[in-house]
Amino acid sequence: MASGQFNTLAKALTEAGLIDTLKGSGPFTVFAPTDAAFAKIPADQLNALLADKAKLTAVLTYHVVPGKIMAADVRPGAVKTVQGQTLEVAASSAGVKVNDANVIKTDIVATNGVIHVIDTVVLPN
Repeated sequence: MASGQFNTLAKALTEAGLIDTLKGSGPFTVFAPTDAAFAKIPADQLNALLADKAKLTAVLTYHVVPGKIMAADVRPGAVKTVQGQTLEVAASSAGVKVNDANVIKTDIVATNGVIHVIDTVVLPN
């Protein structure tokens, strides 16, 4: 992932013990929130989330969809996440949204899937 943009995400993945999981064979599609996306969460709530491994794992796996879905293959509708709930994908002339997050960069190819960058952390129900 691009240096400097994903420090909070990297810390969160480490805290949740998910680094090795996401380095697994996959393939995965990851909707990766930037540091600016995490900064939208009040500091006390973000710190509480980072300290709660179970909740943090649920939030992080909610950003991961099984399979490798490139931007050209994205279809509007619900997609099931690794966490178990669904993300709602919407496409318009303004771009692609995942729940309330805007996709701001697409198709960052990884060895085991693809990363799409989002501007807001999406939270499961």
